[in-house]
Amino acid sequence: MRRRFALLVMAMAAVLWNAPAFAVLPGEALPDPRLEERARALSSELRCMVCQNQSIDLSDAELARDLRILVRERLMAGDSDQEVLDYVVSRYGEFVLLKPRFSLRNALLWGTPAILLLGGGVFIVLIARGRRRARPAELTSAEAAQLDEILRR
Repeated sequence: MRRRFALLVMAMAAVLWNAPAFAVLPGEALPDPRLEERARALSSELRCMVCQNQSIDLSDAELARDLRILVRERLMAGDSDQEVLDYVVSRYGEFVLLKPRFSLRNALLWGTPAILLLGGGVFIVLIARGRRRARPAELTSAEAAQLDEILRR
């Protein structure tokens, strides 16, 4: 029993140990260490369009490889980091960024739940106030007499 547990722990450790391995192939790496560091930083900001929530630096998908090569080509051409990101976004859209830029569309997307929650809270408060104000009408003398008659029985 202990042996199985030890083997399970070792297997899990081996899997977790290899989890942060990068998918960058040796042939993709740039000879200049500074450019390679910039390429890695940019690759970690770009989403793999196949894997969705994984950066192209970690993905082994073919499209991610193509994007990594594109980033390195743009850096070799002398583009700044922002120019590389702008170029990739112009080709693949805002979705390619793992951390989207702030824009009116994004503000509306992230702000809508807060606006709906606030509107729902205001609605509940107004309904509650309306119920407190609506008190039952006073009994007329005839109704009070009838009620007394019923209670005496």
